[in-house]
Amino acid sequence: MSDQLETIEDYYNRIRKNQVKVFDSDDFETGKSHFNISMRKYCSFKSPYNRRDYYKVSFILGKGTFQYGSHQIYIDRPTLFFPSPNIPYSWECDGEQEGYFCLFNQEFFHGNPEFNLFKKTSLFKEWSKPVVFLTEEQTQLATLYFEQMYKLNNSTYPFRCSSIKSHLASVLHLGLENRVEDIHPDELPANVRLYRLFDELLNKQFPLDSPAYPLVLRTPADFAAHLNVHVNHLNSSVKSVTNLTTTQIIKERMFEESKNLLKYTNWDIAEVGYTLGFEQPSHFNNFFKKHAQTSPLKFKNHSNI
Repeated sequence: MSDQLETIEDYYNRIRKNQVKVFDSDDFETGKSHFNISMRKYCSFKSPYNRRDYYKVSFILGKGTFQYGSHQIYIDRPTLFFPSPNIPYSWECDGEQEGYFCLFNQEFFHGNPEFNLFKKTSLFKEWSKPVVFLTEEQTQLATLYFEQMYKLNNSTYPFRCSSIKSHLASVLHLGLENRVEDIHPDELPANVRLYRLFDELLNKQFPLDSPAYPLVLRTPADFAAHLNVHVNHLNSSVKSVTNLTTTQIIKERMFEESKNLLKYTNWDIAEVGYTLGFEQPSHFNNFFKKHAQTSPLKFKNHSNI
């Protein structure tokens, strides 16, 4: 796996260096929810073979070749591309390109309850096939969804963010409807199979619905015991697939859920912390401050302005 990790900021700097005005990126701020969309006709340059720390969905009308991990995928018909951020990939086009692509960061995808369903599916996962070939009817639908997102992203409509999320969700559903060719677990290497089980188990716990049912699995040891494997085996498998530790993944998912609970529920800080498994409010306060650089109370008050 490539050790190079391209951030959204790196991406914007790269397209500026190539003197490509793909889209306006002046509103990007690290750590803030971010979404952007562009037409693909401006992207005639080859992209580098890297992992990304952001999500990308491409609606491809044209021909070209993806190097995706150890696989080479040739595109010669209308396609949706859902790459996993943890798999390095590059793209080289073959002739004129049409369609659209959108990119969004972790905060946009994980910070919105609208997308909770998709976190439990095979979309953007290391074990799933990243391409979905479209029929003529599906191509028309994809065109409609992306055209609307593009128009909304460049409009002054006050509720455009909510509408963009709805159209993006429609694109993701369109992809899911066609995942009949997803890779069967028996075809996967042992480390990927174990990571898949861990990921499914982790995401099944969310969203959290009530302080009466606090989070049960919170540590690598908890997950290892549930999966009947040694914790060291789980840790090494997860790290080999994602380049992240098991603890990092669990803590990040808990942090994203904590933001959702603070934003979208009327629970007090102690209830949010308890539901996430923190017996003492001070422990949750320290956990949240470490990840958000602000207290949960300030975050909640700011979110409700």
